[in-house]
Amino acid sequence: MAFLQWVEQLSYSTWLRESPSLLAFPLFLFVHTLGMALVAGGSAVISFALLGMWPNSPLRPLEKLFPVLWFGFWINLFTGVSIFMKDASAYGRNTDLYVKLVFVAAGLWLMTEIRKKVFGDPNLDTRPVQHRDKVLAWASIFCWFCAIVSGRLIAYVGPVPGL
Repeated sequence: MAFLQWVEQLSYSTWLRESPSLLAFPLFLFVHTLGMALVAGGSAVISFALLGMWPNSPLRPLEKLFPVLWFGFWINLFTGVSIFMKDASAYGRNTDLYVKLVFVAAGLWLMTEIRKKVFGDPNLDTRPVQHRDKVLAWASIFCWFCAIVSGRLIAYVGPVPGL
């Protein structure tokens, strides 16, 4: 707990928490939302395509989305750690944060598995999508949905920053 209190007393954490500027917490929260849209939304596009919602179109071009997904993740890593730092002692005791992190980790693992196993298959566009690939797609949708919901609950459940 002493470490978390030290983190939130850093000048960067104090600036993010107390600055009236729109370039502080509001901007970080907005950019975190954009990163989430890239990684979770892009993963959903790929998953829905694997589930047949991209009819009569090749799936291979969707592989170009993976760098965008990783870009969204790196944005969220930076903004998420920054947001955590502003109220580290409250966030560090919030179970929902850890639930979110588990689902994010699972979503990232599924993202890499889909790229490796699905898009690594040279027959991707020459045969129907395999059942295994559809299971990965459903699991990915589930993980990103749960990560988003648990992330939103951080503000309302458990130790809430500022109270």
